[in-house]
Amino acid sequence: MKFGLRYCNTARYVDAKEAVALAQAAETAGFESLWTVEHTIVPAGYASAYPYDPSGKMAGGRDDMPLPDPLIWMAFVAAATTKIKLATGILILPQHNPVLAAKQIATLDHMSRGRILLGVGVGWLQEEFAALGVPFAERGARMDEYISAMRELWSADKPTFKGRFVAFEGAYCRPQPVNKSVPIIVGGHSEAAARRAGTVDRDCAQGGGGGRSRSRQAGDHRQPAGRSGRARCAAPPRRYSGAGPLGRRRGPAGAHPRTRGPRQLGRCHRAA
Repeated sequence: MKFGLRYCNTARYVDAKEAVALAQAAETAGFESLWTVEHTIVPAGYASAYPYDPSGKMAGGRDDMPLPDPLIWMAFVAAATTKIKLATGILILPQHNPVLAAKQIATLDHMSRGRILLGVGVGWLQEEFAALGVPFAERGARMDEYISAMRELWSADKPTFKGRFVAFEGAYCRPQPVNKSVPIIVGGHSEAAARRAGTVDRDCAQGGGGGRSRSRQAGDHRQPAGRSGRARCAAPPRRYSGAGPLGRRRGPAGAHPRTRGPRQLGRCHRAA
């Protein structure tokens, strides 16, 4: 059983001093991991429905909450810690250039001595995709291909990849991660997310108030992938804390909490 804190790059922890204090206190207390979230921008008055709260809105309906870039926040606190794992929960991978993302994540893993966990998801905020110039309808296909391309860059002696969205040949991308790989955790609340988790043979962290039906969605795809002896897709999620450091959560699991101070450390989910 492992414990982690989530939403760590929000609220008071956007401040450098508070971020370091949180990371060091969590490490001293024996927590396994710190989890960050991502939105490059939040368009005012967005119409897309946030899937993890009945209101359809994040953070109690607030659009202008400070939200540092997760990888930069992780790099900052990595320099102030020695063993706690640093995670994205999640990185909206289709919004990133996969070659650049692979380089940044590999560098961070190398410099932190193998402490990075990469949670990824396809995203839900259509207006954000439009602002970034990324086709919303293609996000699932992009993420699948991006994961494959990034793994090639992280592991191959002379990386070569040819896909629909990304291609390179003999592209050295050094340093590579400590173990020539970074653990990938697929986030989501749909059957597609569960299938994807089985495909990438890594942990499946469901982001929403999973409930019985969503647990079955993950379970439906656990067995086919499990025959390979590699996939570990299950609900409730592994490694992922049920509540974060930012106050009492009023919505379902996975909903952005109210932006308050640390009053509740988190539940944990038993490993599958």
